[in-house]
Amino acid sequence: MKRLLTIAIVAFAAGMAAPGPAVAQSLPLPTPLVEEVMVKTSLLTFNDANLTGNYAVMYAKMAKPFRDKFTADTLKQAFKVFAGKHIDIIAAKPVVPTSAAKFGGNGWLMLRGYFDTSPSRLNYELDFAISEGEWKLIAIDVKVREQSTSDAGGIGLLTHAASDFSAAGK
Repeated sequence: MKRLLTIAIVAFAAGMAAPGPAVAQSLPLPTPLVEEVMVKTSLLTFNDANLTGNYAVMYAKMAKPFRDKFTADTLKQAFKVFAGKHIDIIAAKPVVPTSAAKFGGNGWLMLRGYFDTSPSRLNYELDFAISEGEWKLIAIDVKVREQSTSDAGGIGLLTHAASDFSAAGK
């Protein structure tokens, strides 16, 4: 049984130039329709970058604190296992949230879910921060796996990796 499992995480050290948790949490949560648009546009931009090998547009759409710390090449290296792979089928599929949208302790909007595709399933964990006056992607964790595979191993990886990254950056 072939399984493509990739954890590609991009995050930045807490406290860098992004509005604090109180500012983000004072904003209302996006509507389910806006959440779906945020998820699909982020993942379709990710798909385009993987197909073309050009991560400049994805990089430009990331939150400014991410762009201040990383380059488009950082994204390319993080997602090299996805190079040439199509995930654009998600455009025609509904988002299936695995938890309600919420704000993390760092003020990031956390969207978690999957697309019920066949024969494999695309799982995502996307975090957005207010940057330049709008919600922009700041952390992404994408996995493509067989539908029969349990999700149990993926819980908490984004938070763990982001805190590991913060500790390493000090």
